[in-house]
Amino acid sequence: MPASFKIPSYMRAIVLHVFDQIESLVVEERPVPRPQAGQVLIRMHAAPINPSDLAFLRGLYKVDKVPPIVPGFEGSGTIVASGGGMLGRVLLGKRVACAAPNDGDGTWAEYMVTPAQNCLPLRRALTLEQGAMLIVNPLTAWSLMEVAKREGHRAIVQTAAASALGKMIVRLGKQRGVRTINLVRREEQAATLRALDADYVLNSADADFEARLFEVCRRESVRLAFDAVAGELAAQVLTAMPEGGRLVFYGALSQHPSMIDPRAFIFEDKRIEGFWLGRTMRRLSLPQRMNMVRHVQQALAQELQTEIQARAPLEEAAKALRQYAQNMSAGKVLLVLESVAAK
Repeated sequence: MPASFKIPSYMRAIVLHVFDQIESLVVEERPVPRPQAGQVLIRMHAAPINPSDLAFLRGLYKVDKVPPIVPGFEGSGTIVASGGGMLGRVLLGKRVACAAPNDGDGTWAEYMVTPAQNCLPLRRALTLEQGAMLIVNPLTAWSLMEVAKREGHRAIVQTAAASALGKMIVRLGKQRGVRTINLVRREEQAATLRALDADYVLNSADADFEARLFEVCRRESVRLAFDAVAGELAAQVLTAMPEGGRLVFYGALSQHPSMIDPRAFIFEDKRIEGFWLGRTMRRLSLPQRMNMVRHVQQALAQELQTEIQARAPLEEAAKALRQYAQNMSAGKVLLVLESVAAK
């Protein structure tokens, strides 16, 4: 950060005024926040739109935030001020990937204040664009596959397999020798995964989908599934797995509950559980967390790479949201937050 850089008094930010009303998203001028003890101020560069952001905008994501609020759960930028504390002083001037605070404004603004511990310094080889998409999907994919590795699973099932995170799991599976049974709902998504040489690709729209899923799960002795959809599909996956199967929810894209026969738990020893990245990261010691982040950054250009379908300025946030929601499997839509004047 140049010594001559001066923090402005005001910034532009995307502000949500009413849940579930995309038209209530407006770009406003706001005072640049000031960091308190243990916090840092980040001059934001970019932030992606994730499924969790869409859920938050609808009021369906469990966080302690109420409108009017700046959305956005992750992004990247440069730390330009510290409110004090050893970590904040160490990070000052560093390029970082960052997560929004649990109870304050998010990443869709030119500046953001967040706890210093929510920031991950970027390796020199990584761009700020790559850093903007480092946390939510790569760390989740890595964490889920660590579960498969730790428990010795030779094959897993995953839903929403054509998503950015789903493709990461396919690549990680190839690298780690874990076979993936990948579930999609459209033929073009299936074609995308076949191009990645995915082990199995099943289309839930096919008439024989349930029979094929049952047969493959039994053939591969699959007892672990990662589900981002919920609803009827989750119940179909749990039913298809052999005795002792476990379904891990990490999303609920369908926004529908899963009706599961209780006999699966009584007689087949099957289980369901939830995964939330924030909780997982808090349970890790600092050395464990830093080791994981190091591995993830090294894999960002290959197994954990993210395709970008579009970039949009702050003023086009509503249009960008609609584009991403209509075709999430085409890649991320990235909000470019750093103004020309600030560069």
